[in-house]
Amino acid sequence: MDDLTDAAAIRALRQMPNVGPSIARDLLSLGIRQPADLKRRNPKRLYDQLCALTGQRHDPCVLDTFMAAVAFAKTGVDRKWWEFTPTRKRRFPLI
Repeated sequence: MDDLTDAAAIRALRQMPNVGPSIARDLLSLGIRQPADLKRRNPKRLYDQLCALTGQRHDPCVLDTFMAAVAFAKTGVDRKWWEFTPTRKRRFPLI
C-alpha cells in the first residue's frame, strides 16, 4: 500500500476518540484501515497480534485503548480508554 493510502487510513482512524497517531499506526499495522473494520474484531486478539508483530509486550493501556476503539466502532458511544481499565484488569489480570 502506498503512503497516500496509508495516510488516508491514519486520518480516518484518528477521527475516533482515544486514537492518536501511535494507536492509528498500530491499528494500521494490524490491517485496520477504517473504524468499521473494528466492529467484528476482538481487542485482546488485536493486542496479542500487536505484541507478536513487534516482538514486545506493550503497555496494558494499549489494550484498554483497543477495547475503547472496538466499543466505539460497535456502538458509536465515546468513552475514555481508562474507563475500560477495570474491565481489562478483571478479564486479563496477568497483563
